[in-house]
Amino acid sequence: MKQSYDVVIVGAGHGGAQAAISLRQNKFEGTIAMIGEEPELPYERPPLSKDYLAGEKSFERILIRPPAFWDERHIAMLLDRRVTAVDPAAHSLTTEDGATIGYGTLIWATGGAPRRLSCTGHDFAGVHTVRTRADADRMMAELDGVTRAVVIGGGYIGLEAAAVLAKFGKQVVLLEALDRVLARVAGEALSRFYEAQHRAHGVEVRLGAKVDSIEGADGKVTGVRLHDGEVLACQMVIVGIGIIPAVEPLIAAGAEGGNGVAVDGQCRTSLPDIFAIGDCALHGNGFADGATIRVESVQNANDQATVVAKTITGGDVTYDAVPWFWSNQYDLRLQTVGLSIGYDAVVERGDPATRSFSILYLKHGRVIALDCVNATKDYVQGRALVSGGARIDPARLADASVSLKELAASS
Repeated sequence: MKQSYDVVIVGAGHGGAQAAISLRQNKFEGTIAMIGEEPELPYERPPLSKDYLAGEKSFERILIRPPAFWDERHIAMLLDRRVTAVDPAAHSLTTEDGATIGYGTLIWATGGAPRRLSCTGHDFAGVHTVRTRADADRMMAELDGVTRAVVIGGGYIGLEAAAVLAKFGKQVVLLEALDRVLARVAGEALSRFYEAQHRAHGVEVRLGAKVDSIEGADGKVTGVRLHDGEVLACQMVIVGIGIIPAVEPLIAAGAEGGNGVAVDGQCRTSLPDIFAIGDCALHGNGFADGATIRVESVQNANDQATVVAKTITGGDVTYDAVPWFWSNQYDLRLQTVGLSIGYDAVVERGDPATRSFSILYLKHGRVIALDCVNATKDYVQGRALVSGGARIDPARLADASVSLKELAASS
């Protein structure tokens, strides 16, 4: 007998969990099922490369809600199952085990799969990505036998993993193919600051580094060979080179998209009664001058989920939330608000030598984003500058003795 639910949510991460929570908060009384590839109940992903990997938080502490929460709200959890096909005409989907599940409305919240190396040796034991609890657990189980690790990728995941490994006393080499870390998400000043911080903690940062292959013996990694022939000996490799949005079944079913699935302002796909949210949702973003992008953040997933829940329950809402992100490395808390895409001017506020400062990004005179390092007050108050597209004299923005709240009020 085919299972059927009024709303089926594919993906049990932040977006999927928030969609179910918001539906109930908005008095939705129909049946809800959440399908997740992992055996675990919904949990927070960012701590995997931070607190959880470092052993500072148990798994129970990163659960989005306690187990009883889902039962009490009559949200069926169909875990350890992968959706392989969607039939929009029949309003049904098929899982890997051959089961068919019907839906009235489908919410696609699958996020993405880690982009993996394609070179020789990419599948050796000891080569890891950090996307799931199982990924982090495998790494933690091997750490005692690791003296030297290589991290491939200088984005947030790679830098956070390098920081944790350095904290454990491991010798760490971080490889970035571009000429600076965080090159895709931040300006040069922030990149150079974080490069210096990692080097100060003993991490060997190599820029412009190209990987040729992974070396191994008896099926286990022993080193990373670079394009110039040098081999970096190691017992662990962590790969943090981005994600591939998990949208194949929707695209195969006829949904518009490519690098993600295209959605409108209410997160509707081009297929009837199917929404998409989170890392996999390709949407026009007002904070990127309307460019069609994917935003990989908890904020984006949660806020899009809320829009979908309100839309399903009869609300008239459009997704227009200010993007924000964060990263913890060593004793540094980086908080970002806005998108620095296409910035043409940078203002530094405060002194990086104090390890508490902010960088503001401007475009055509408007404040479009802030990177705040151990400067939570700037982060909180800077949101108004970004949401309002404030135009303020750069000299005033740089004056840390004047609060951003004051500047926002006078703009």
